[in-house]
Amino acid sequence: MFNGPAEKLNSTVISQPAIFVTSLAALEALKISNHDAVMQCHAAAGLSLGEYTALVFSGALSFRDGLRVVKRRGEAMQAAADATPSAMLSVLGLEQAKVEELCAAARGNETLEIANMLCPGNIVISGTKPACEAAERLAEPMGGRTMRLAVAGAFHTPLMKPADEALTSVLSEVTVQTPRVPVWSNVDAQPHADPAEIKQLLIRQVLQPVLWEQSMRNLLAAGFDKFYEIGPGRVLAGLLKRVQRKIECTNISA
Repeated sequence: MFNGPAEKLNSTVISQPAIFVTSLAALEALKISNHDAVMQCHAAAGLSLGEYTALVFSGALSFRDGLRVVKRRGEAMQAAADATPSAMLSVLGLEQAKVEELCAAARGNETLEIANMLCPGNIVISGTKPACEAAERLAEPMGGRTMRLAVAGAFHTPLMKPADEALTSVLSEVTVQTPRVPVWSNVDAQPHADPAEIKQLLIRQVLQPVLWEQSMRNLLAAGFDKFYEIGPGRVLAGLLKRVQRKIECTNISA
């Protein structure tokens, strides 16, 4: 994981289990360095794949079952991506209404949808390659700019349809427990603790947009004032600062 090659690591079959395991290693580091922070935690959330880390942390999934589901999720999403050449773009500098307008203008007869609502001025879109290429051309005249993401395909869109069926199958073989703290879902930006509901939300998550900005706003509105970002990178802390500049967020890497 630390030596590459990058092109192999960027394959979602490899990257999903790698990020999952690295994030949980970082969690163990936090347990050692600041055990009280872990014990006093009252909620968990994770962006897309990170939701599985949150579920393991909360006790809803065992590490073994979590890794099994993540491995199968990565394989299924890679297969769906291989079936239809597709991509994801960060659209910077445009609000949601303008991004929706961009998607409508670039879509044509292809697929192009909002995939991640990350923070103000940063929305990810997913779709077929022709539609994404059209969006890249059209974004600047509308006042925005785009950045292509190093991912296998158009996650969180209907192009992932075969993956939700594979996920349904593997989730039927594992046990989801009632979490000790609520886990906030990407699908509706709300906390959940019912095991059957959690399974259904995980299946829906691969096809629907990630409501990350709304999840953070809802946590802040519920009174949460201290956050820990667990795992590689500092992306989530940066997104949170765009929502609430003065909020405290500590990064924990493995």
